[in-house]
Amino acid sequence: MAEALCNGVVASPCAGDVGVAARVRGAAAALAESVPIGGYSAKSTFSAGRMAVTDRKARPRTVEAAPGQMNLSFPKAMRWWQKGLQPNMREIESAHDLADSLLNAGDKLVVVDFFSPGCGGCRALHPKIAQFAERNPDVMFLQVNYETHKSMCYSLHVHVLPFFRFYRGAEGRVSSFSCTNATIKKLKDALAKHGPERCSLGPARGLEESELMALAANKDLQFTYEKPGLVPLVEAIAKEAAAPGGPWFPLPVSATQLLTQGSENSLLSSGR
Repeated sequence: MAEALCNGVVASPCAGDVGVAARVRGAAAALAESVPIGGYSAKSTFSAGRMAVTDRKARPRTVEAAPGQMNLSFPKAMRWWQKGLQPNMREIESAHDLADSLLNAGDKLVVVDFFSPGCGGCRALHPKIAQFAERNPDVMFLQVNYETHKSMCYSLHVHVLPFFRFYRGAEGRVSSFSCTNATIKKLKDALAKHGPERCSLGPARGLEESELMALAANKDLQFTYEKPGLVPLVEAIAKEAAAPGGPWFPLPVSATQLLTQGSENSLLSSGR
Protein backbone atom coordinates (compact mmCIF):
# COMPACT_ATOMS: atom_id res chain seq x y z
CA MET A 1 0.00 0.00 0.00
CA ALA A 2 2.82 2.38 0.85
CA GLU A 3 4.70 1.42 -2.32
CA ALA A 4 1.58 2.01 -4.33
CA LEU A 5 1.06 5.35 -2.66
CA CYS A 6 4.62 6.44 -3.53
CA ASN A 7 4.12 5.31 -7.13
CA GLY A 8 0.88 7.18 -7.32
CA VAL A 9 -1.21 4.01 -7.83
CA VAL A 10 -3.66 2.62 -5.26
CA ALA A 11 -5.43 -0.68 -5.79
CA SER A 12 -9.09 -0.29 -5.10
CA PRO A 13 -11.32 -3.24 -4.23
CA CYS A 14 -14.12 -1.62 -6.12
CA ALA A 15 -13.55 -1.51 -9.81
CA GLY A 16 -16.09 1.23 -10.14
CA ASP A 17 -14.00 3.71 -8.17
CA VAL A 18 -12.46 5.35 -11.14
CA GLY A 19 -10.24 8.36 -10.48
CA VAL A 20 -9.27 7.43 -6.91
CA ALA A 21 -5.66 7.03 -7.90
CA ALA A 22 -5.66 10.46 -9.45
CA ARG A 23 -7.09 12.05 -6.30
CA VAL A 24 -4.55 10.32 -4.07
CA ARG A 25 -1.76 11.41 -6.39
CA GLY A 26 -2.92 15.05 -6.12
CA ALA A 27 -3.13 14.91 -2.32
CA ALA A 28 0.39 13.50 -2.07
CA ALA A 29 1.74 16.26 -4.31
CA ALA A 30 0.00 18.95 -2.25
CA LEU A 31 1.41 17.47 0.95
CA ALA A 32 4.94 17.53 -0.45
CA GLU A 33 4.63 21.17 -1.56
CA SER A 34 3.29 22.41 1.79
CA VAL A 35 6.28 21.25 3.86
CA PRO A 36 7.97 24.37 5.48
CA ILE A 37 11.60 24.99 4.53
CA GLY A 38 13.70 27.26 6.70
CA GLY A 39 10.73 29.26 7.92
CA TYR A 40 9.85 30.63 4.44
CA SER A 41 6.58 30.37 2.60
CA ALA A 42 6.11 27.66 -0.08
CA LYS A 43 3.72 27.26 -2.96
CA SER A 44 0.43 25.53 -2.30
CA THR A 45 -2.31 24.14 -4.51
CA PHE A 46 -5.01 25.35 -2.12
CA SER A 47 -7.49 27.89 -3.44
CA ALA A 48 -6.14 30.43 -0.93
CA GLY A 49 -3.03 30.76 -3.06
CA ARG A 50 0.19 31.18 -1.04
CA MET A 51 0.42 29.91 2.55
CA ALA A 52 2.83 31.81 4.82
CA VAL A 53 4.82 29.77 7.29
CA THR A 54 6.79 31.79 9.84
CA ASP A 55 9.13 31.01 12.66
CA ARG A 56 7.40 30.60 16.01
CA LYS A 57 10.19 32.22 18.01
CA ALA A 58 8.89 35.18 20.03
CA ARG A 59 10.06 38.52 18.79
CA PRO A 60 11.20 41.06 21.43
CA ARG A 61 8.70 43.82 21.97
CA THR A 62 9.82 47.42 22.30
CA VAL A 63 7.67 49.87 24.29
CA GLU A 64 8.02 53.46 23.27
CA ALA A 65 6.65 56.12 25.61
CA ALA A 66 4.59 58.88 24.11
CA PRO A 67 6.30 62.27 24.13
CA GLY A 68 5.63 64.24 27.31
CA GLN A 69 4.77 61.23 29.47
CA MET A 70 8.27 60.76 30.91
CA ASN A 71 8.62 64.36 32.11
CA LEU A 72 6.30 64.03 35.07
CA SER A 73 6.59 66.72 37.75
CA PHE A 74 5.11 66.44 41.22
CA PRO A 75 4.47 69.50 43.41
CA LYS A 76 6.61 69.82 46.51
CA ALA A 77 4.93 68.94 49.75
CA MET A 78 4.13 71.99 51.82
CA ARG A 79 6.08 72.36 55.03
CA TRP A 80 4.17 72.67 58.25
CA TRP A 81 4.82 76.41 58.72
CA GLN A 82 3.51 77.04 55.17
CA LYS A 83 0.13 75.42 55.77
CA GLY A 84 -2.94 77.47 56.57
CA LEU A 85 -1.25 80.80 55.87
CA GLN A 86 -3.56 83.81 55.80
CA PRO A 87 -3.15 86.96 53.66
CA ASN A 88 -1.79 88.82 56.72
CA MET A 89 0.92 86.19 57.37
CA ARG A 90 4.35 86.33 55.72
CA GLU A 91 7.82 84.86 56.23
CA ILE A 92 10.70 87.30 56.72
CA GLU A 93 13.57 87.03 54.23
CA SER A 94 16.29 89.18 55.84
CA ALA A 95 17.09 91.71 58.57
CA HIS A 96 16.32 94.55 56.16
CA ASP A 97 12.97 92.94 55.39
CA LEU A 98 12.09 92.81 59.09
CA ALA A 99 13.09 96.43 59.75
CA ASP A 100 11.28 97.74 56.67
CA SER A 101 8.14 95.72 57.40
CA LEU A 102 7.88 97.19 60.90
CA LEU A 103 8.46 100.74 59.67
CA ASN A 104 5.91 100.40 56.87
CA ALA A 105 3.24 98.87 59.13
CA GLY A 106 2.06 102.29 60.34
CA ASP A 107 -0.36 101.99 63.26
CA LYS A 108 -1.00 98.29 62.69
CA LEU A 109 -0.08 95.76 65.35
CA VAL A 110 2.74 93.50 64.15
CA VAL A 111 3.35 90.08 65.72
CA VAL A 112 6.80 88.63 65.03
CA ASP A 113 6.76 84.86 65.40
CA PHE A 114 10.20 83.23 65.87
CA PHE A 115 10.09 79.50 65.07
CA SER A 116 12.28 76.58 64.07
CA PRO A 117 11.36 73.72 61.68
CA GLY A 118 12.53 71.17 64.25
CA CYS A 119 10.67 72.74 67.19
CA GLY A 120 7.76 70.54 68.26
CA GLY A 121 6.13 73.32 70.27
CA CYS A 122 6.30 75.67 67.27
CA ARG A 123 4.68 73.08 65.04
CA ALA A 124 1.87 72.37 67.49
CA LEU A 125 1.19 76.10 67.96
CA HIS A 126 1.18 77.03 64.26
CA PRO A 127 -2.47 76.08 63.48
CA LYS A 128 -3.70 78.30 66.33
CA ILE A 129 -1.58 81.21 65.15
CA ALA A 130 -3.16 80.82 61.72
CA GLN A 131 -6.58 80.94 63.40
CA PHE A 132 -5.64 84.13 65.26
CA ALA A 133 -4.47 85.66 61.99
CA GLU A 134 -7.78 84.77 60.35
CA ARG A 135 -9.77 86.32 63.20
CA ASN A 136 -7.60 89.47 63.28
CA PRO A 137 -7.13 90.54 59.65
CA ASP A 138 -5.84 93.98 60.71
CA VAL A 139 -2.89 92.44 62.57
CA MET A 140 0.26 91.55 60.65
CA PHE A 141 1.98 88.26 61.49
CA LEU A 142 5.64 87.97 60.47
CA GLN A 143 7.43 84.60 60.65
CA VAL A 144 11.17 84.40 61.32
CA ASN A 145 12.80 81.02 60.66
CA TYR A 146 15.42 80.53 63.37
CA GLU A 147 17.46 78.05 61.30
CA THR A 148 17.60 80.34 58.27
CA HIS A 149 18.22 83.59 60.20
CA LYS A 150 20.14 82.30 63.19
CA SER A 151 22.57 85.23 63.22
CA MET A 152 19.73 87.73 63.19
CA CYS A 153 17.98 85.94 66.05
CA TYR A 154 21.20 86.04 68.09
CA SER A 155 21.43 89.80 67.54
CA LEU A 156 17.81 90.23 68.67
CA HIS A 157 18.49 88.12 71.81
CA VAL A 158 16.04 85.37 70.86
CA HIS A 159 17.19 82.15 72.50
CA VAL A 160 13.89 80.43 73.42
CA LEU A 161 11.34 79.04 70.97
CA PRO A 162 8.54 79.60 70.22
CA PHE A 163 9.01 83.31 70.87
CA PHE A 164 6.85 86.34 70.06
CA ARG A 165 7.37 90.09 69.92
CA PHE A 166 4.65 92.69 69.45
CA TYR A 167 5.29 96.06 67.78
CA ARG A 168 2.79 98.88 67.44
CA GLY A 169 3.27 102.17 65.62
CA ALA A 170 5.21 104.90 67.38
CA GLU A 171 5.28 102.87 70.60
CA GLY A 172 7.70 100.39 69.10
CA ARG A 173 7.97 97.10 70.95
CA VAL A 174 5.03 96.72 73.32
CA SER A 175 5.37 93.07 74.39
CA SER A 176 7.83 90.20 74.27
CA PHE A 177 7.34 86.67 75.62
CA SER A 178 7.64 82.94 74.97
CA CYS A 179 4.45 80.97 74.47
CA THR A 180 3.35 77.35 73.94
CA ASN A 181 0.03 75.54 73.71
CA ALA A 182 -0.04 75.32 77.49
CA THR A 183 0.36 79.10 77.83
CA ILE A 184 -1.67 80.17 74.81
CA LYS A 185 -3.51 82.65 77.03
CA LYS A 186 -0.46 84.94 76.83
CA LEU A 187 -0.97 85.34 73.10
CA LYS A 188 -4.71 85.90 73.46
CA ASP A 189 -4.26 88.54 76.14
CA ALA A 190 -1.58 90.37 74.15
CA LEU A 191 -3.79 90.46 71.07
CA ALA A 192 -6.74 91.75 73.11
CA LYS A 193 -4.60 94.43 74.76
CA HIS A 194 -2.64 95.76 71.80
CA GLY A 195 -4.93 94.79 68.93
CA PRO A 196 -7.74 97.41 69.14
CA GLU A 197 -7.46 100.28 66.66
CA ARG A 198 -5.94 103.47 67.96
CA CYS A 199 -4.03 106.38 66.55
CA SER A 200 -0.44 106.76 67.69
CA LEU A 201 1.35 110.08 67.43
CA GLY A 202 4.32 110.04 65.10
CA PRO A 203 5.61 107.53 62.57
CA ALA A 204 6.11 103.85 63.28
CA ARG A 205 9.14 103.25 65.45
CA GLY A 206 9.89 99.67 64.44
CA LEU A 207 12.83 97.90 66.04
CA GLU A 208 14.39 99.31 69.18
CA GLU A 209 17.58 101.31 68.74
CA SER A 210 19.52 98.70 70.67
CA GLU A 211 18.23 96.03 68.28
CA LEU A 212 19.21 98.08 65.23
CA MET A 213 22.68 98.69 66.64
CA ALA A 214 23.09 94.95 67.34
CA LEU A 215 22.08 94.08 63.78
CA ALA A 216 24.49 96.64 62.36
CA ALA A 217 27.34 95.32 64.55
CA ASN A 218 26.76 91.72 63.39
CA LYS A 219 29.30 91.00 60.64
CA ASP A 220 27.22 88.11 59.30
CA LEU A 221 24.36 90.45 58.38
CA GLN A 222 24.24 92.96 55.57
CA PHE A 223 22.62 95.65 57.61
CA THR A 224 23.66 99.27 58.03
CA TYR A 225 22.34 101.62 60.65
CA GLU A 226 23.62 105.05 61.60
CA LYS A 227 22.58 106.45 64.92
CA PRO A 228 20.94 109.82 64.31
CA GLY A 229 22.73 112.77 65.87
CA LEU A 230 21.08 114.80 68.58
CA VAL A 231 19.57 118.07 67.34
CA PRO A 232 19.44 121.02 69.78
CA LEU A 233 15.95 121.92 70.90
CA VAL A 234 16.17 125.47 69.54
CA GLU A 235 17.25 124.23 66.11
CA ALA A 236 14.52 121.61 66.01
CA ILE A 237 11.83 124.17 66.88
CA ALA A 238 13.20 126.64 64.35
CA LYS A 239 13.18 123.99 61.59
CA GLU A 240 9.67 122.98 62.49
CA ALA A 241 8.47 126.59 62.43
CA ALA A 242 10.18 127.35 59.12
CA ALA A 243 8.87 124.23 57.42
CA PRO A 244 6.12 124.85 54.82
CA GLY A 245 2.75 124.34 56.43
CA GLY A 246 4.29 124.13 59.86
CA PRO A 247 1.97 124.29 62.87
CA TRP A 248 3.69 127.32 64.37
CA PHE A 249 4.38 130.86 63.32
CA PRO A 250 7.97 132.09 63.24
CA LEU A 251 9.26 132.44 66.76
CA PRO A 252 10.01 135.92 68.11
CA VAL A 253 13.60 136.78 68.97
CA SER A 254 12.82 137.04 72.67
CA ALA A 255 11.53 133.46 72.74
CA THR A 256 14.64 132.20 70.98
CA GLN A 257 16.87 133.98 73.49
CA LEU A 258 15.01 132.43 76.40
CA LEU A 259 15.44 128.95 74.91
CA THR A 260 19.17 129.44 74.35
CA GLN A 261 19.67 130.25 78.02
CA GLY A 262 18.79 126.67 78.87
CA SER A 263 16.34 125.24 81.33
CA GLU A 264 18.73 124.95 84.27
CA ASN A 265 18.02 128.47 85.58
CA SER A 266 14.32 127.98 85.40
CA LEU A 267 14.57 124.71 87.33
CA LEU A 268 16.66 126.31 90.02
CA SER A 269 14.31 129.23 90.40
CA SER A 270 11.31 126.96 90.70
CA GLY A 271 12.98 125.02 93.46
CA ARG A 272 13.77 128.02 95.65
